Order: sequence, then structure tokens, then C-alpha cells
Amino acid sequence: MTGSEGEPDEAEETAGVPAVDSALVDVVLRPVRGHMAFESCIEQLGSAIRLGIFRPGDRLPSERELADRLSVSRATLREAMSALRAAGFVSTSRGRGGGTVVETAAGDWTAAPITGTDRKAEIEDLTVFRSVIEPGAAYRAAQSDLSADQRQLLTGCLHALAGAGSPSEYRQADARLHLAIAAVCGSDALSSACGAVQVRIHQFLAEIPFLQKNIESSDEQHRVIVQAILDGDADRARFVMQDHCAATAALLKGLLK
Repeated sequence: MTGSEGEPDEAEETAGVPAVDSALVDVVLRPVRGHMAFESCIEQLGSAIRLGIFRPGDRLPSERELADRLSVSRATLREAMSALRAAGFVSTSRGRGGGTVVETAAGDWTAAPITGTDRKAEIEDLTVFRSVIEPGAAYRAAQSDLSADQRQLLTGCLHALAGAGSPSEYRQADARLHLAIAAVCGSDALSSACGAVQVRIHQFLAEIPFLQKNIESSDEQHRVIVQAILDGDADRARFVMQDHCAATAALLKGLLK
């Protein structure tokens, strides 16, 4: 027996959220505010898939859990999931062991068609905001009394970044690491801000070439930032994150028209 729109009954669903990413789900899935509940559900779930919080083959949390996280009715969530299925992001199977599974990655994710002055202004605004938020997050993370799980989250995300096998996988792993740094700070507002920044930054990054020299530099910066956080070296974590954000800003301003 199934619910409407091909959704399995609650008893037939399983969560299937990877343990290493469980702390990141709260960063990207927030209670919906305002009157655009349907559209906001699609935006948040689509962003979670494109950023690699939920990866191809992952089973999404149950309908009840997602509705609770997003503070929407299950009817609204079903409509949003139907739209994601129609777009090819997920598929839903019925029966015992069924559920909704991620079907797509971020390879084709590009920025919205913003051109001219508005586009340049958005890039400038975004990179300035990021230059304040993410170095601050790195500084705060290094000052925090990290639990074993939080330390594992950071090192696990760093390891996944090193093992990425394609540009889209790399950019997803990159986003997860930055979100993890924000997540261990313990601030919902900070996590939400960093999540919004990562969504837009990676939309723009998908438009520029995957530059190996830049990737090599970024990998070293990521390694140093994570080690500084684990060592409690807040000043170093912030300084290297500032350089890291500045390098990305330079690429976007130089390569995007």
C-alpha cells in the first residue's frame, strides 16, 4: 500500500542518510518561512542534492522526517517530491524496502541567467559577504571544543575531497567541507548563511573551467584550514580561509562576464 504520488507508506520508508553527512543535513534543510512553501521545499531539497549532501544512490529521509524538518505539511512535501522526480533528481519505488532515492549529481548545475551589471553586482556582493562569513566560521570552529564526531566530520569531508573522481564530485565535496566547518560552530544562523553562500558560489563555479593549478592550491589550503581548526589555531584558520575565499573571488571576477 502506498501514499499519493507514488510515495511509500511511512512503515516502508528508511532514512538512509550517510552518517558522515548527518550533521550537514540541518545546515541545508531549514524550516520554511513565508507563503512559498512548495517552492522553498524544492529549492532546499534540490540544493541539498546539488551540493552533495544527498548523493546519487542515497535514500532520502522519510516523508515524515522531511516534513518535520521543513515545517510543511506532508501534502506540500509530496508535491515538491513529485516535481523533483519530474526533473530527474530522484526516483521513488514502492513496496517493502522502497523509498525515494537520489538519481542525479551536480554536473549540469549552472547559475541562473543573470547578466550585465546585475550579475557583476551579485558576484561582488556574494564574495564580500563570503569574505566575512567563512573566515569567521573557521576562526570560531578552531575556538570550539570539538567532539570526536565533529572532528571526524571535518577529517571525513577532507578525505572525501581528496578522493573526488570528477569536477562535479570535487565541487560537491568542497561544498560539504565548507558546510562542515560552519556546522561544528554550533550556530544555526551561521550555518544557514554559509549554506546560502555555498549554493550560489558553486553555481558560479560550475560556469568556469576546472583549473588544476587552482585545485592544487585549494587542496593545500583546505588541508591547512582543517588542521588549524583541529589544533585550535584560530588565527591561522581564519588567515588561510581569507586567502582561500579571495582566490575564489578572483577567479569568478576574472572569468565570468
